[in-house]
Amino acid sequence: MLMRLYFSFLFFCGIWAFSSSRKHLLATLLSLEFIVLVLFVVIFYFLCSYSYELYFVMLFLVFSVCEGSLGLSILVSMIRGFGNDYFQSYSVLQC
Repeated sequence: MLMRLYFSFLFFCGIWAFSSSRKHLLATLLSLEFIVLVLFVVIFYFLCSYSYELYFVMLFLVFSVCEGSLGLSILVSMIRGFGNDYFQSYSVLQC
């Protein structure tokens, strides 16, 4: 029971960090990675406690690495295009 409270507290801390970081893209990506790591630990703990196979953990890790690399590539392209990672400097109307 205590572990469920701890995992839910960490998850909601990540959600709070994601919703409150609206200034920089890097802070948003870091909070998303924190949420993914918490979900990884929860899934690993759940699968180990019921002695299931850990193939789903490997699949989850593959998708989280792909998500992280995609986020970093978007960050690099935005910094090269605009010079910073502030959300206020981007305009949707520009082509």
